[in-house]
Amino acid sequence: MRAGDLLRQLDQQLLPRLLAAAGRLGQGPARPRVLPTVALLSCAAVLLTAVWATDGAPVGDRTVGEVTRVGVAAGDSIPGYVQAAAADLAAMPAAVPSSGDGTYALVSLSAYLTPQRAASVLGDVPVAAVFGRVPLPDRQTEIVRIAAQRLPDDAVAAMGEVAARKDREAADYLARAAAVTGGGPEERELRQWYVSGAEVAAAEATAYRTGCSCLYAAVVRAEPVALRRVASRPGVRVVDPAPEVRRLDRTVFTPPLPEQDEVASPPRDAAVPPPAAPATADPVPSSAAAPTPDAGATPSPAPPVINSSPVPSTTPPSPATSQSPVTSTDSSESRSPEPTS
Repeated sequence: MRAGDLLRQLDQQLLPRLLAAAGRLGQGPARPRVLPTVALLSCAAVLLTAVWATDGAPVGDRTVGEVTRVGVAAGDSIPGYVQAAAADLAAMPAAVPSSGDGTYALVSLSAYLTPQRAASVLGDVPVAAVFGRVPLPDRQTEIVRIAAQRLPDDAVAAMGEVAARKDREAADYLARAAAVTGGGPEERELRQWYVSGAEVAAAEATAYRTGCSCLYAAVVRAEPVALRRVASRPGVRVVDPAPEVRRLDRTVFTPPLPEQDEVASPPRDAAVPPPAAPATADPVPSSAAAPTPDAGATPSPAPPVINSSPVPSTTPPSPATSQSPVTSTDSSESRSPEPTS
C-alpha cells in the first residue's frame, strides 16, 4: 500500500475521532493543555505512518565502482590457472537455480581461429563477446574485445571496422614520420619507429579485412552442463566459469594467449622501443599506441577489484602508452553485451 493511501485512511478514521474528543475536552477548564496534546499526537501518528510506508524503498546498485577480473593475470602460471579453472567447472552443480540464463564463462582456445572456425568450436552455446589479435611474429599487436552474439556474422563485421581503424592508424604514423625533419640519430630513430608502427597497423588492417585466424577466446553464458560440453571439445583449452559476473561492462577478461604455455605475459615484441621524441616532435597519440593484454581494463585510477581468477594474480601497471581494446562501442551499430539464447 502506498503512503498516500495510508495517510488518506488515517485522515478518514483517526482525525474525526480526535477532533470529537478534543471538542468535548475543550469545553472544560483543561482546554489550553488538551489542544496542544491532541495536535502533537496527530502529528506523531502521521509521521510514523509516513516513515513506515517509505521503509521499503529500493536499494541502489551496490556494484557501482567495482570491477570483476576473470582469467589469468600477467606473471601468473598458466598451467596452474588451467588446472584451477577446470576444477571450478567440475565442482559446479548440474544447474544453477538462482539464474535462468546460465553462468558466464571465459572460454580460452588452443589456437587462433577464424570467426567461422570459432563458431564451429563453440557450437550453439550463447556467445557475448570474442577476443582476438593478429599474431604477427615478434610484434606486440593490439588485443581487441568484440561484442558478438551471432558467430560468425558479428565477428566478421566488427573485424572489418577494426581494419578501417587500423588503416587510419597507419596513415597517421606515416604522416608523423614524414613530419620528422633532420638527420640526427634521434630523428632517424624516431622516424624509423613511426614507419615500423605504420607497417604493423597496415598488416593488422589487412589481416582483419580478410577474416584472419585471430580469435583466441570468447565469453559465453550457459548452464554448467553445456559449459562442460564446450570444455571437452577439440580446440578448447579451458573453460573458466565466473558465476559472480553480473554485468559484462564491469568485468575485465584476460584469457591466456595460445602461444604461451608457462607464464602469462604481454605478446612478445622484438621491435626497438620508442625513443625519446625531440622537443619539436609531437608525441604519438594514445589511439595509435601499443596495447596491453589486459583486455577491457579501465583507465587509472582503477576502482576496487573483485579478483575471480582461480589463482592469485598481481596485474602489473599498464605502460603510459597503453590503449584500451576494441569493445562494442567501436562498432557503428550499438549492440547489447548480453548473449542471445
